[in-house]
Amino acid sequence: MRVTVLTGGATSERAVAFASASQIVAALRSRKHDVHVVDLAGGVLDERSERELLAGTVGTTPPTVEALVERQRQMLSEGLGELEPVRRAEVLFLAVHGGALEGGTLQAVLDVIGVPYTGSGPLASALAMDKDLSKRLFRAMGVPVPAWFMAPVGPEDVSTALGWPVIIKPSKQGSSVGLTLVKQAQDLGSAVKLAARFDDEVMAEQFIPGRELTVGVLGDVPLPVGQIVPKHELFDYETKYTPGMSEETFPAKIETLLARQLQEYALMAHRALKLSGYSRIDFRVSPEGDIFCLEANSLPGMTRTSLFPQAAQAAGIVFAELCERIATLARNKAP
Repeated sequence: MRVTVLTGGATSERAVAFASASQIVAALRSRKHDVHVVDLAGGVLDERSERELLAGTVGTTPPTVEALVERQRQMLSEGLGELEPVRRAEVLFLAVHGGALEGGTLQAVLDVIGVPYTGSGPLASALAMDKDLSKRLFRAMGVPVPAWFMAPVGPEDVSTALGWPVIIKPSKQGSSVGLTLVKQAQDLGSAVKLAARFDDEVMAEQFIPGRELTVGVLGDVPLPVGQIVPKHELFDYETKYTPGMSEETFPAKIETLLARQLQEYALMAHRALKLSGYSRIDFRVSPEGDIFCLEANSLPGMTRTSLFPQAAQAAGIVFAELCERIATLARNKAP
């Protein structure tokens, strides 16, 4: 296949995108596919640029990308469809995370360009990125979710509706960017300000103590359940992308009935948002055994430490085969 990997961009997860792209490019080339790479805030990468941008590490904090915003806007509004590697591709492989690139805007542009791309369409991508709307749809479909409400939020609101500690996070971000576990009222304001740096909508969510579990969906089939035990109190940006900062077990060592329930809820969540191709659904299970769906990821990370490739590996799907399957799913669903 002629595959062009779209990556980078001007989101807070730019470094994560490059880390995913690095693995995807190497995997597809190992299968003898013709692969090109485009930075959505830069353009087509030559061999030297590939070596420089795809060889770095994610780091422990999100990068600063303000200087790249205008370049991404120009790319999406007028430049992307003019690039030869985009026009000639049989499949566009989206190695992007966060913001407009994961949240539906890029997908809408690609629908106009008319080249098949991996992952979900514009509506499903936007719904998955918006945690408020996705929770409403999960709840309507019978998928249990933590209690939540949107800012403005004061200490009395948390005490009455959610309890302490409470999770404060941007409504439309990934990789736990801007997320804070707030344990006392005096820290609430600073947590809201941090989240507001990354999104104009801030969510306050009930904190669920217990086990962190995740289920990948490939096509319309749930993958083995995984369990995450981070070195930090939460599975935050640093623990997600720093090797050795979390212990991840696939398949999770949990009861068979619980695993089946999680897989069923993952499929329900995947379908509630009309996701396609692949996704990853994250859960918490309380000490009492109650399941809570936290969020859906329409373009799961594909870095060295990412959860979705580990789930596929547990199902007997090696990384190169996984990338090939995702690309083939995209090509086959094209009209």
